[in-house]
Amino acid sequence: MSESIDVKVFFNFRSPYCYLASKTLFQIFDDYYANLIWRPLGGWGGRSPPDRAKVKIPLVRQDMRRITKKMGIPMNPPPPTTEPTLAGAASLFAEQQGLLRPWIVEVMRAEWAGGMDIGNEKVLLDVGDSIGLDRDGLQASLTDEVNLAQLDKNWSEAEDLGLIGVPSFQIGEELFWGSDRIEYVLDHLQGLRLSRV
Repeated sequence: MSESIDVKVFFNFRSPYCYLASKTLFQIFDDYYANLIWRPLGGWGGRSPPDRAKVKIPLVRQDMRRITKKMGIPMNPPPPTTEPTLAGAASLFAEQQGLLRPWIVEVMRAEWAGGMDIGNEKVLLDVGDSIGLDRDGLQASLTDEVNLAQLDKNWSEAEDLGLIGVPSFQIGEELFWGSDRIEYVLDHLQGLRLSRV
């Protein structure tokens, strides 16, 4: 058996490209000897600044419509005012409880397929209920100062690495940016002979 390698994943729940990644990134950990090192972001971490984001929305929506159609997945964007920080903070609790994967998948589904505002606490609590997270623990995690500080630290770490957006992946000295670069992550792991099959 090969020794596992760490793969850092920088992720912002508000990014439509992280929605795409949520459908394919787990192949990294299912098919290869790789450890998920989770680096969630909040607010505008890893995203275009607000003025730039407003300009990009029409183009990104067209791009997403084409990609999701080709992937065969639903696309129903959330309100433009949706804020991802609570979802990012709660993901750290989900990770501690061994439920990070379903949290990522179901939050992204609620937001990008269901068009829900994941800045709304009730939406997140309902997602938590659906995957078996303790409701009181989840609610506390949404505003936990340690969790919120960790989101900021994660973005500082990403910036120090030279990363400019999400989703991004780090394997050793190799950096990969974008949901469409996951295939190159897989190629890299294959080259390291870390395939499980």
